Amino acid sequence: MTSLKNTLMESLGIEITLLEKGHVVATMPVDERTRQPSGLLHGGASVALAETAASVGAFELIDQETEAAVGLEINANHIRGVKEGIITANATVLHQGKSTMVWDVKITDEQDNLICVSRCTMAVIKRK
Repeated sequence: MTSLKNTLMESLGIEITLLEKGHVVATMPVDERTRQPSGLLHGGASVALAETAASVGAFELIDQETEAAVGLEINANHIRGVKEGIITANATVLHQGKSTMVWDVKITDEQDNLICVSRCTMAVIKRK
């Protein structure tokens, strides 16, 4: 993977803790970078974590010399609010085709409560 310096991952404190073919686990702190003004985890931060996990996972499943994986569509259902701690995204590939992949991402808190569920469709494109 390329450097994380000066990326959204660095800005939000996202870390990849497990990377296997078809499975990624990533964490993110709930702090001043990721909260909305009311003090709860911002839904957009959850979506950024989900797409990051899916993107990293998709990158591992493509020909990295000739292809790139980019987000095509993402949806998210925010289930429970979080004010602090570390949240964890567990991403698994549901479909791996030649031009698209579909990833399921479940985000939980430190007590394993479900925070957000997301589905992310990745497009596999040729590098120029």
